[in-house]
Amino acid sequence: MNIAWRNRLAIVFVSMIMTSALPSLAKDRSEIIIGTHLPLTGELSGAGREQKWSYEEAVKDVNASGGIFIKEFGKNLQVRLIIVDDESNPAKASRAVERLIDFHKVDMLLSGFGGIHGVIPACITAEKYKKYYHASISLVPDWLKHKFQWSTLFFFDLEQSVSVPFQLWNSMPRDNRPKKPAVLTENTPDGRLFADLFQTVSKTYGYRLIFSETLRSGTNDHSVQIQKSKTLGVDAILFFSSEKDSISFIRQMKQNDLNVAYFHGWKGAWAGNFWNELGKDAQFILCDGFWSMDFPFPGARDLGERYLRHFGETSVSVGCTYALAQILWQAIEKAGTLDGKKVRDAVLGSRFETVMGPVKYQSNGVAIFVNTANQWIDGKQELVYPFKWAKKPVISAPPWDERL
Repeated sequence: MNIAWRNRLAIVFVSMIMTSALPSLAKDRSEIIIGTHLPLTGELSGAGREQKWSYEEAVKDVNASGGIFIKEFGKNLQVRLIIVDDESNPAKASRAVERLIDFHKVDMLLSGFGGIHGVIPACITAEKYKKYYHASISLVPDWLKHKFQWSTLFFFDLEQSVSVPFQLWNSMPRDNRPKKPAVLTENTPDGRLFADLFQTVSKTYGYRLIFSETLRSGTNDHSVQIQKSKTLGVDAILFFSSEKDSISFIRQMKQNDLNVAYFHGWKGAWAGNFWNELGKDAQFILCDGFWSMDFPFPGARDLGERYLRHFGETSVSVGCTYALAQILWQAIEKAGTLDGKKVRDAVLGSRFETVMGPVKYQSNGVAIFVNTANQWIDGKQELVYPFKWAKKPVISAPPWDERL
């Protein structure tokens, strides 16, 4: 037998072995490995704690129901979740995704937290490895400019979010509406984007912002902005910054007797740690949110009550990331495979039922939900927007020395 024939036979033999092994490999496959990177330490850890809990509950629930049926394997598979702490650091978020892909061999990735702080760097890394990244909690314009082919995004529309305080003000008796509102945002691309939109949208609703300034992240001295607010008679503040900066600003407001009837925070005012740190000084503060247990959708009330029993506090975020996992489970089953590209196609081509309500992605890879507003009352976040689901109106905050 000549060498050429021997080589051909060897190729055929190896091919037969590999082909015969495929059914065995499918039969031996018992789980779907999902990875995520979360800010479990660092300045975003309060949000990371809530996101971790929601993912773990979503995994526990789908596994309790029997797992996910994968047509390719002809059976249900259980989900295993692997979480890596990205320490609220963008560079470490990228490295966490690389480790999840290279070392842990994950099938797909669930979103981390915080746009430029974690999600965008992670999506860029996932794109390099051609691994599907099921994203949320990133501003849509930031995400869209990258034209990702291995990711999708579930988040709110920025202009809708920015319009919320003005809609709330217009729902108040005219005498109670702010007359001298101000905007303070962190000096980041996201913060500057919020500031610009506040200026534009405020005019649409008939309001004029008395001033708008950026804050240096991580500073413990806000005396300049606080004194300026007092001098100008500011009666409402729209604030976009981290949890740590939001807490320190409010503490210094009280120390310097800056009284505003309306304080609305984005990004840093909604995690449960906000009330834990400030206690009664958080009373009447408004925060944005992604979800509410008061939403009239199957499973929403139950999820919120489970969180309340576990942590002794409410959450306006866990429904969003729980729903993100719900969408992924449904898309995997619809795709009938663990091929990330095909799962992404299923996400784009389907309608999903979640604790956030029905979800449908656009052709650009984005699905939009409504950004909520909530007011801290006695340690709970009471839903005040959207109006159709809100159970209580906004309460104007009294001066510091009149609060209980």
